[in-house]
Amino acid sequence: MNMTKGENKMLGFAVTGSFCNFEKCLKTLEDLSKKYDEILPILSDHAYSTDTRFGTASYFVSRIEKLCCHEAVHTLTGAEPLGPKIKLDCLCICPCTGNTLSKLAAGIYDTPVTLAAKAHLRNGRPLVIALATNDALSGNAESLAKMLVRKNVYFVPLSQDDPKGKPYSLVCDFKRVDETIALAMEGKQIEPLFF
Repeated sequence: MNMTKGENKMLGFAVTGSFCNFEKCLKTLEDLSKKYDEILPILSDHAYSTDTRFGTASYFVSRIEKLCCHEAVHTLTGAEPLGPKIKLDCLCICPCTGNTLSKLAAGIYDTPVTLAAKAHLRNGRPLVIALATNDALSGNAESLAKMLVRKNVYFVPLSQDDPKGKPYSLVCDFKRVDETIALAMEGKQIEPLFF
């Protein structure tokens, strides 16, 4: 599926606190903003408010809001209408932490991102997960397995980013987010999933 501006597709772009990947996330969002007419940013509490060695929250939030031409959804009350009132064509969580993945797998919807995902999935629309976690092959392995078989959930291709230094870590290929979204909107999982 080739997306071009003017097809009136609305993408949700949710960000969780994998702070070391924020620059890759912003580059991905910049590329997506050239293809989609409307992108709604949704930020976890930590992504919206935490200053880290990778940058200040205000700097990150201003960049993402400028790219999306929307204020970020960053509260539970802001996220709740996504599904019943605001119908996204696709929701992408990029990056998705292991914490967020585990909450989704366990049916815990206590953050703006997880609540947005729940509200979105109840419409039977695609959720794309761009995973970045140091625990994917240990503490989050069970959650990863549960989400891999969940209906309407699609993953951006994953690999071990540092097999010797961080043997349990998996990080998505941020360059393939766009392609994953396009296929997910056709009901297809991009392959190969692991590389």
